[in-house]
Amino acid sequence: MSLDKYVAFAAKSFTLPDMCVRLRSTLDDPHSSAEDIGQLISADPSLTAKVLRLANSSLFRFPSQIETVAKAINVIGGEALYNLVVAETATTAFKHFTSDLIELDKHWYASVYCGMVAKSLAMRLNVRGAERFFVMGILQNLSELLVANKEPQRYQSYQKAGKDALPHVNQLAHFGFTFAHCSGIILENWHLPIGLYYPVSFMNDEAKYASDVDICVLALASRITLSQLEKESYANIELFTPEIANKVSLDMEVVSNSIEYAEQETAKIVALIH
Repeated sequence: MSLDKYVAFAAKSFTLPDMCVRLRSTLDDPHSSAEDIGQLISADPSLTAKVLRLANSSLFRFPSQIETVAKAINVIGGEALYNLVVAETATTAFKHFTSDLIELDKHWYASVYCGMVAKSLAMRLNVRGAERFFVMGILQNLSELLVANKEPQRYQSYQKAGKDALPHVNQLAHFGFTFAHCSGIILENWHLPIGLYYPVSFMNDEAKYASDVDICVLALASRITLSQLEKESYANIELFTPEIANKVSLDMEVVSNSIEYAEQETAKIVALIH
């Protein structure tokens, strides 16, 4: 299957819940208020409970309890709340495209781990909307499930490939695209903001690194995740390629702190969302 056919299949088989669409529309409406956003989310008790659990988690580390959606909006902002709703929705998408060839819990853990590392790095760099990176880390490998679901034999051939090259290099060789690029196009078709889908689409495109720090942060988080969760194959992976190093001013102490943060908190966040 071509990239376009995978994207079309994703569009036909899964759409974002109406809540995501309505919330995005409300946030983009200059006449809407925090009260409008709060009423919209509060209309769904289950979603409200999940969002508040995340708002009170280590993702934000707010010193006192956030007990209402209204307070969450005031403390972390409407955009952050939207990203939490998208993150919660991701679990449904993951389950929808599940495949016997992929251990879903392991895949989900790795995705959340990448999101935690990416958010931590973004915060260290004072990148605007650092919580976006948590969502991007979760969703950047969504299409791997789709590929395994739709073309299991082709995916098995990819799985059997040697790990001398990085995963995205093998993906290009086997499919003609990377899972991140396919995921990014799916997110764009779901009408997610450009600040979410664009960095995902191009996180493996080194030609884009010089002009976009968001892409570099996500690429670095992906490399860190590989180095920590697939140590047998990628323990010695180069984290700061010249292209990333030229755009991202971080040292190994920051990387170590981000790894520690992800190691300590990923399982907790997985339990909250999954």
